[in-house]
Amino acid sequence: GIMWMSSLEAKVKDTKDKKPTAEKLERLRREKVNRFRSQHKINVQGTDLPDPIATFEQLQKEYKIHPKIIENIRAAGFQVPTPIQMQAIPVMLHGRELLASAPTGSGKTLAFCIPLLTHLKQPMNKGFRALIVSPTRELASQTHRELVKLAEGTGFRIHTIQKAAEAAKKFGPKSSKKF
Repeated sequence: GIMWMSSLEAKVKDTKDKKPTAEKLERLRREKVNRFRSQHKINVQGTDLPDPIATFEQLQKEYKIHPKIIENIRAAGFQVPTPIQMQAIPVMLHGRELLASAPTGSGKTLAFCIPLLTHLKQPMNKGFRALIVSPTRELASQTHRELVKLAEGTGFRIHTIQKAAEAAKKFGPKSSKKF
């Protein structure tokens, strides 16, 4: 026999039979990520870039960031990541190189300090394990201040070195050979 149905019923039946393919799901995910980036004015270049984060909690779930660091971020008054933090933090946590540009006060310092502490994992008595070079003393001071707040309660020791002679006094005369 012939089965009669309206065109509306045919459309409903067609959508029930089709299962979303992996390619379609990936395309939809990409569109969602691109909409998110566009919404937050995040421009990226490169291939195989990690997706941006929308919350600091995602860092703990997806990247296993130390809970104390997340707690310190909250204590500093940060509720949601800024656009530079949304994209830069995942890129650096994936071990990728990054060249980023954002206005003053947009959260760049926090954006690179979180991955730095995460890559170091835990404090060790092995000397200096990370070095941040700053073009000015003011920026070095700001970076030091932010890192101290961020690393509070984790056991990391944060230092500022402005002159080699001061460093020798502070860390011992053999510090330049040791580190």
